[in-house]
Amino acid sequence: MIKVVAVIKAKPELTREEFLHFWNVEHPAYVRKLPGIIRYRQNPAIEHRKAWPYSGMAELWFRSVADVKAAYGGSEGKELFDHEHHFLESVEWFLAEEVDVPLAAAGD
Repeated sequence: MIKVVAVIKAKPELTREEFLHFWNVEHPAYVRKLPGIIRYRQNPAIEHRKAWPYSGMAELWFRSVADVKAAYGGSEGKELFDHEHHFLESVEWFLAEEVDVPLAAAGD
């Protein structure tokens, strides 16, 4: 399994509510159209007394790197990127493989 991990920053002129509406309500419709996507998770940063460096993090699962390339290389990927321009100041991402790490040592 390959995962796209993206850290995002909201446009500064948007309120938190406006940003979350774009991301949580509107954006999933674009993600669902990506061919080959298996799973999608959003992780909005919680409100805090300090400003976080990012507004949130998204995870998108695919079966292979080739599936990621196909998903973002077609018209569905273009539509998704066009929608992101309405509410994101920046997106930084990488491809990852998830590794589960046990919290307890074997035999504990």
